[in-house]
Amino acid sequence: MRQTWRWFGPNDLVQIDDMLQAGVEGVVSALHHVPTGAVWTPEEIARRQREIATRKDGSPSGLAWDVVESLPVSEDVKKQRGEWREHIANYKTSLRHLKDAGIETICYNFMPVLDWTRTDLAYRLPHGGTCMRFDVYDFAAFDIFILERAGSRESFPEAVVAVAEERFATMTEARKVELAGNVVFGLPGAAEHFSLDDVRHHLGEYGDIDEARLRAHFIAFLEEVAPVAEDLGMRLCCHPDDPPFALLGLPRIMSTEAHYKALMDAVDLPANGITLCSGSLGARADNDLPGMMDRLGDRVHFLHLRNTTREMEGLSGSFHEAEHLGGDTDMVALIAAALREEKRRRETGRSDASIPFRPDHGQDILDDLGRKAQPGYPAIGRLKGLAELRGVLTALSHPAAAC
Repeated sequence: MRQTWRWFGPNDLVQIDDMLQAGVEGVVSALHHVPTGAVWTPEEIARRQREIATRKDGSPSGLAWDVVESLPVSEDVKKQRGEWREHIANYKTSLRHLKDAGIETICYNFMPVLDWTRTDLAYRLPHGGTCMRFDVYDFAAFDIFILERAGSRESFPEAVVAVAEERFATMTEARKVELAGNVVFGLPGAAEHFSLDDVRHHLGEYGDIDEARLRAHFIAFLEEVAPVAEDLGMRLCCHPDDPPFALLGLPRIMSTEAHYKALMDAVDLPANGITLCSGSLGARADNDLPGMMDRLGDRVHFLHLRNTTREMEGLSGSFHEAEHLGGDTDMVALIAAALREEKRRRETGRSDASIPFRPDHGQDILDDLGRKAQPGYPAIGRLKGLAELRGVLTALSHPAAAC
């Protein structure tokens, strides 16, 4: 398993030198400044590769851009409106440019409107650190009383609506603004640019798109891009919905094992694969992560290893980002399943036997609390997570483990 680390580019407050000290082997990055739907040019790709390959003092870092996360799919493609055909053509061109640069693994998602959703970006934990959290009552308060989405009240159980109403009644104006900003932060690149009216506009454009139609649009996208990736020897890996249940009346089509299997079967090419994110999928109690790795492992091209603690019964409740070995997902069992898959690949001679993984998210601890890096991506919290995961991986891979 190849140990990688997500990097948001030169403006990331966690830099290349930090990654080297963390002991990572490769970098996960993207061209976040390129508008969604536009072509990733060879020049921009090469620039990011040079940035990754260079330490602060100008010396070589020895690191390379291993995984793209993400080459985004435009809302036009998801809705099949506007310039969606041009965007698919540009996507294929970007794949060819990335392959020419030696990059073969491409993570993306097909979530409508929101890339991820949290109500707290710095939730205080008992040990004094902070983490990201999704509170269903606060989210209901946002949806019903701040966004005022039509039909929002009916989207939640009566008990959740009652608590949300009580919370909103005592919520300060500052908290209302903070809550709306936290939710909107999950709009790609939109933390400082999207208003609530913008969100309402985006939601309105999905009014006639249900799960079946969104899935049909996804299949149409894959039928275009997966054969190109297959011919190029590349690996596409779709990230699951985050969280893996319905929000804001939007359809969800990548939240369960059944969802993944349906898409793998619909476009049955090895290049059409999975980003198995244990944090996103683990927010649902009915997702068996080690079992999914065993059953779908031949199409798992990338692993996000993080953990969540579910705070409620049911499939769509509150949760927070846990320590990597401390949440509801059995991380040791999941890593053991990944190692079994790697062994199968080596035995069949696959060139992609080593599955890249990264310590996804992390709690802000120690100096992270002052650095204020990208939410979910602290330096020390991820270093701690990587160390824990590396320890499990080392122990399970040791010859003595077979005794």
